[in-house]
Amino acid sequence: MNDPARIDFMLSTLNAMDVGTIESIKDKLRQVEEALQGLGQAELAERVTATGVALARGDMAEFKRGRAFLQAKIGHLR
Repeated sequence: MNDPARIDFMLSTLNAMDVGTIESIKDKLRQVEEALQGLGQAELAERVTATGVALARGDMAEFKRGRAFLQAKIGHLR
């Protein structure tokens, strides 16, 4: 069974990525990735990595798509 508190943490962290420095957003992505690994969601954790790569190269459209995808999939973990 998935941990509802951890899922809420991940969703709120993803929602908070509109504000902050690139480094703080990367840190938030790392936190979400670690939480997904802790839930045994390796495929979603890999998607977090890809979303971070898009951010690093300045591809904001792909970053936003990746974040929206993660929000939807993590929401379904409940």
